[in-house]
Amino acid sequence: MVTGASTGIGRACVQRLVSAGAHVWATVRSDTDEQALQEAHGSKVSVLRMEVTDATSVAEAGEKVCAAGPLNGLVNNAGIAVPAPLEHVPIEAFRRQIEVNLIGQLAVTQAVLPALRAARAAGQRARIVMLGSIGGRIAGPMLGAYHTSKFAMVGLADSLRAELAPSGIQVVLIEPGAIATPIWRRGAEAANDLIGSLTDNARARYHKQIEAARANSAAAAKRGIPPERAAAVIVNALFAPRPRPRQLIGTDAHLASVIARLPYRLRYRITAARG
Repeated sequence: MVTGASTGIGRACVQRLVSAGAHVWATVRSDTDEQALQEAHGSKVSVLRMEVTDATSVAEAGEKVCAAGPLNGLVNNAGIAVPAPLEHVPIEAFRRQIEVNLIGQLAVTQAVLPALRAARAAGQRARIVMLGSIGGRIAGPMLGAYHTSKFAMVGLADSLRAELAPSGIQVVLIEPGAIATPIWRRGAEAANDLIGSLTDNARARYHKQIEAARANSAAAAKRGIPPERAAAVIVNALFAPRPRPRQLIGTDAHLASVIARLPYRLRYRITAARG
């Protein structure tokens, strides 16, 4: 089962899993995305219309998956980025960031765990792959809501890993750097909306940080590694005999992980906004 399967990493995961001979439950939110997946993969993919922040939607999807029998893997991929200075980010926007990137991940996991347990009872593998981010190890300006969700994802994955270990259900946390996916475009659109609501004083105060964040986002969209590369790592985590519990993807993620291990004063000097 792959959440957020309409574009980017989720779509690439579906493609790779189908190519490996797996039947995939793929979650999307629109008619267009559902039709595209069905046309591309036919009966090899069962498309679920699901919104991770809607408890009823998640429960109904979980019931369908569990009713179908054992589930060998769950890829919790759905996610968004809400860019804005924390001083002014609307609490509702902050709440949605946490609902999608964190609470929704746990809700989906709870909904399909019976199917994962059924796989273990049948002597099959059962894995949960959580899509975190290098932004869950090191935080910077203008993406505070996103960083908060990804730092929390580390705790969620670690606790799930510990609790499910006796059941033989492995949990893997994937921590990519910049991936060339639509999240950057959608993030920029969200930023324009949120920043447009700032007062003149707030915009003047955060102008340099906002422009730097926009430049970084545009650069990341261009230099980000293809989602297919991330999908290869994720699918390997689903099938490998002994997958590493935390896996970085991308040169930028490995470099940032080094910064994350620096003494706090030095790390904060590096990550502090300029101006």
